[in-house]
Amino acid sequence: MMITVMINGENRKVKAGATIGELLKKHKIDRRLVVVELNYKVIKRKFLDKVNIKNMDNIEIVHFVGGGV
Repeated sequence: MMITVMINGENRKVKAGATIGELLKKHKIDRRLVVVELNYKVIKRKFLDKVNIKNMDNIEIVHFVGGGV
C-alpha cells in the first residue's frame, strides 16, 4: 500500500510503514550530508531508521552546501 507525503514541497507516494532511513536510501541520499525535518521537527540521525512515515507527513530534506567567502 502506498501513502501520500509532502517531500520538500512536492506530493510523493511512498510505501506505507517505510522509515525515513529507507526513504533516504531509496533516493540515494547520504544521511551524513542532510538534516531531515518531519512535521517541522528535526529528526536526529540515530532515529532515522526508527521513525515511520505516516500518510500526509511533511518531510523536508536539507542538504549541506560548502563554500563561502
